[in-house]
Amino acid sequence: MHEPCDPSRLAETLSVIGKKFVILSGKGGVGKSTVAVNLAVALAKSGKKTGLLDSDLHGPSVPKMLGLVDAAIDGDDTHLEPVDCFDGMLKVMSVQFMLRNVNDSVIWRGPLKHSVISQFIGYTIWGKLDYLIIDSPPGTGDEPLSVVQTAKPDGAIIVTTPQDVATHDVKKSIDFCDKLQLKVAGIIENMSGFVCPHCNKETAIFSTGGGERMAREVGAPFLGRIPIDPSFVALSDKGLAFVDKGENNVTMTAVKSIVDKIVA
Repeated sequence: MHEPCDPSRLAETLSVIGKKFVILSGKGGVGKSTVAVNLAVALAKSGKKTGLLDSDLHGPSVPKMLGLVDAAIDGDDTHLEPVDCFDGMLKVMSVQFMLRNVNDSVIWRGPLKHSVISQFIGYTIWGKLDYLIIDSPPGTGDEPLSVVQTAKPDGAIIVTTPQDVATHDVKKSIDFCDKLQLKVAGIIENMSGFVCPHCNKETAIFSTGGGERMAREVGAPFLGRIPIDPSFVALSDKGLAFVDKGENNVTMTAVKSIVDKIVA
């Protein structure tokens, strides 16, 4: 795993993938992986052949959120079979599938991480896809840089929470995109308000509107707000996607509206 994917093989793999989006955030804890998983599942459920790459090598959470913790992949040095779910409409790749134990840590430096990410993109047998969603770890370091240089995404989807301390850090992801000439496809404000299920009163636990203000400031599309919903957490812990098993409530409406905007 020490050598990056062969450039010709990488080009061949990417040639049959429609749109590629990387999910970014300059700050951890904003629900970026949750957004990536639910976006990918929503696309798959709508009939779009979708790939989901978990490029977080040190804290891969996508398999847990999809109930795939015990899954393993087949293949050899240049052919990696992704894990299929949702009747084959969603193909998933993560370093978690290569670890012997769910609690094993990955202790790699930058060059090896770049090689592994390029292999995950180029050597995975994705097949023909309508969308490839790439969940990237927080920050602007090795992993997101390798993803952008290797996968050449069509755009970045930036996830933030509403409060100023979050948007302050997330703006670094905007600058990251500017410096790499990567289009910002849109900004999502996650954990935006909480509607009490008993009295229907909304409380702005983490403030509200910060993501939308940031979108205006940087001239990027605002895709929408996702409120805090306890069922999001409960379903993720059970390995279930909210867009697949959640209630048809304001949160579901918000998520589907965001997906519609991305597809459009």
